Amino acid sequence: MRPHPTFFNTADLDGFDARTAALEDPRPHPTEPQLVQLGRALMGEVLDLVLGGALEDHAVAICETLVGGLHAGVQRLEREADREREQLADRLRDFDGSEVADVDLQEAKARADALDVAAEAMAFVRDAAAEAYAVATGEVWSPWRGSVRGGITAAQLDAQAALRAIEERKRTTADPGDAVIAFRASPRSDAPEDASRIFDALNWARTEYPGMSLALTGAKGGERLAKRWAQQKGVRLVLARPDFERFGRAAPFRANDQLMALQPVCVLVLPESLGRAAEAGAPPFGPAMNLAVQAQRQGVRCVRIARKAVAASVT
Repeated sequence: MRPHPTFFNTADLDGFDARTAALEDPRPHPTEPQLVQLGRALMGEVLDLVLGGALEDHAVAICETLVGGLHAGVQRLEREADREREQLADRLRDFDGSEVADVDLQEAKARADALDVAAEAMAFVRDAAAEAYAVATGEVWSPWRGSVRGGITAAQLDAQAALRAIEERKRTTADPGDAVIAFRASPRSDAPEDASRIFDALNWARTEYPGMSLALTGAKGGERLAKRWAQQKGVRLVLARPDFERFGRAAPFRANDQLMALQPVCVLVLPESLGRAAEAGAPPFGPAMNLAVQAQRQGVRCVRIARKAVAASVT
């Protein structure tokens, strides 16, 4: 924590530090790294207590209740900030130019700004706790109801509709956009190590392609983790569902054809688990390897997820 000086220049500060400094509150305010550490520590304490003991079977409910409670706190603060802004709008509408009215306006704005900062601070704690939970358990928390303010609801597109939109190039709700990231993973890749590396790779892809859509088949294991990540981050999903009734055992490979037809800018693959399955010597997942080969043939950037956040290209 650090005190704010009476005179300050926010030009060289990060966004959150600039907002806390702008409050001109003489009391110290925690930094973003401190808030993130708090979220990790809270979840770490819960996991240390629950995992390996009699409550382990209920770890998901316990951990998600903790994160959900933090999320409820964020929403409560946001609602209070919205009410302050409504009052601020009323005061602006009725402003008579008097000194008293001017002071009321400044105080209402200060209260709204302080609530916004508090909501953002709690959101840092919530997100860090949710990430620690996901890394430890392979599960991904997402709000039971509602959504994080400022985000977008994750839209789920059918691959066939998205393909038609690409051919027509009409900007409709079925258009997956220009930055499609195709992802395939082994159904066995559901260990904590897998979750951590998948999230690292997807976060990297989102940084490289901010307007990305995530295309996958929706299979269990690593792809289910990726799907939950997209839902939590508000990233649009495109599902190329394997048609087993029509194609039988070839369905997962036909789904790869659909993924490549979406003209992805990058392909991410995790052909084998980085955790328990890898130790058992499980073979690489054929459909994921097939997607990597298709990407190589078509000159599409392809990244194989390994023990580092993002491994070297397989092309």
